[in-house]
Amino acid sequence: MQNVLNLTPETHLSNDQEIPLVSELYNLTPDNVLLSQEHYESEVRSYSRRLPLAINKSRGAIIEDTKGQVYLDCLAGAGTLALGHNHFEINQVMIEQLNQGVPYQTLDITTPAKDKFIKSVMQFLPPNFAENARIQFCGPSGADAIEASIKLAKLYTKRNTMISFHGAYHGMTNGALSLTGNLGAKKRRSGLMSDVHFFPFPYSLRCTFGLGGMEGAKQSIRYIESVLSDDESGITKPAAIIVEPIQGEGGVNPAPAFWLQELRRITTEQGILLIFDEIQCGIGRSGDNFAFEESGIEPDILVLSKAIGGGMPMSVILYNKKFDCWNAGEHTGTFRGNQLAMASGAKTLEIIQRDNLTDNAKQRGEQLRALLCAIQTETDCIAEVRGRGLMCGIEIVKAGEFNTLGHPVHDPARAALIQRAALERGLIIEKGGRQGAVLRFLPPLIISETQINFVADTVKAAIIATQDDVIDAA
Repeated sequence: MQNVLNLTPETHLSNDQEIPLVSELYNLTPDNVLLSQEHYESEVRSYSRRLPLAINKSRGAIIEDTKGQVYLDCLAGAGTLALGHNHFEINQVMIEQLNQGVPYQTLDITTPAKDKFIKSVMQFLPPNFAENARIQFCGPSGADAIEASIKLAKLYTKRNTMISFHGAYHGMTNGALSLTGNLGAKKRRSGLMSDVHFFPFPYSLRCTFGLGGMEGAKQSIRYIESVLSDDESGITKPAAIIVEPIQGEGGVNPAPAFWLQELRRITTEQGILLIFDEIQCGIGRSGDNFAFEESGIEPDILVLSKAIGGGMPMSVILYNKKFDCWNAGEHTGTFRGNQLAMASGAKTLEIIQRDNLTDNAKQRGEQLRALLCAIQTETDCIAEVRGRGLMCGIEIVKAGEFNTLGHPVHDPARAALIQRAALERGLIIEKGGRQGAVLRFLPPLIISETQINFVADTVKAAIIATQDDVIDAA
């Protein structure tokens, strides 16, 4: 029915040969492992509902489930696994770390592994930013790093207001959720952080101003500057503006370079800190080391997690030393000294640079978007293909239907059907965006040309397979 992985440590598998060989639709009926999860685990679980498989083993961009079915993984731990699963060199560096007898956790007490990691991060940053940068280790989740960035901005500016954007996702803790655009995550919550205001993010397909393209993005900047310059706007000067250079969970929306440049100009002129959340779009995924580099500007605070730990839990913030106004212990976390994450993170940065994986991300991303655009011309359910590097998305809509704003009507049900049909054919993809109608692709940076072709072929087959369901529903 399908190929089976041989994942012995000595094996170096060829990515070009690693695609699922699917002769019939996969059986997604829950086995005993999945039934056990459903019995014991909280109702809060999410990915396992949309992707009902139990992972048995993995290597590179390929995983095998407990039934022996093989999948190509275009989720990769929501972008955490930059080098894919069980990268041989990452495994080796962690084994060596353990064999050296270094503690698992050291709070913020330093070690040679920590020193190496810090220097690796500084070398990975743009030189001008690194020259005066300070690094702060946070708890292991990206949300904690967001919380630290909020605190630091407010401490430094002595202001309380924060500005975020429509479609933003910054995490699920109190402050991070307050900065997140998704209302579904907030609807049963009260007491979130006050003094947060949301502005339109450039989104050509659904432009707030009804313009789209460059003109819509220009109007967004004009609106931001107008509000911040208006003493009757009702919004006090913020401590910071926080933005994802490429929105991820919000539907894979890249900010135009000029828009980020203008945002930098406005914040500089008005004494507002600019925070870039590159938790998902950083560490090579955009086709540059960091997504903000395309714009030629620098943030005041850079937030990193996911891939920065090489697959292990890690989050940090980086900022100019002039902003380092903390008192000792004002933001702490027991697990900010994860030594395995520091070893695997440093090795990941080394491999990305050594193997030119940013170039691979750029080339494979362009390949995928070109193939998806070709599919778009042959189908009627894809309103837009977008992304940068290996961060891609397609927005699924109801053919020929538009809302009162003139925007295509989302089709979240079709998106869910396509995701399921792709899974039955050996491809793991995620959903996101408004109403969950954007299919998202976040493969490892090591993905090959052959594997990208498999992704596109499978998406096309999944779209065709769901056409009858759409007709029946109508």
